[in-house]
Amino acid sequence: MIDKNTLTSNQIITGEHLYNEATQFMLASAQHELLIFDQDLSRGDFASVHQYELFRAFLAAHLNSRLVIILQDTRYFLHQCPRLLGLLKIYAHKMQVFVTNDKVKHAKDCFILADGEHYLRRFHIDQARFKYALHDKTTVESLNLRFNDLKEATQDLVTVTPLGL
Repeated sequence: MIDKNTLTSNQIITGEHLYNEATQFMLASAQHELLIFDQDLSRGDFASVHQYELFRAFLAAHLNSRLVIILQDTRYFLHQCPRLLGLLKIYAHKMQVFVTNDKVKHAKDCFILADGEHYLRRFHIDQARFKYALHDKTTVESLNLRFNDLKEATQDLVTVTPLGL
């Protein structure tokens, strides 16, 4: 978890390891809603057992919990995150994974919104510079608007069940 003595909320922080810890902290902080926009989930330790356990606990904890992930590329998710894919199969009623269309492929930041008041934002996918804050509804509202715009620019919903009769 994030060491409160090392990392300060609402300041720019640099480092891949610290970004992984901040991701864990944000997932652990969520109670009812997690909204994630990422290029492919390859950064932030999303394929780890620990992150899987945090997602599983989040989805199992509340009847109305909701997880929405928007990705620009699903290959990493489909091939390197089998545990998360398994959660999608179990919790399809409260977990959705979307892939964007080509119009928003230029977006290079990533962010996680938790419960409409906490956020973690990586400024550029290729740089481990990020900021997180708790109880910052103003910034979260702004990022939520962006998340909704990105969701409108999705082309497909990732499913784990075959379609057909």
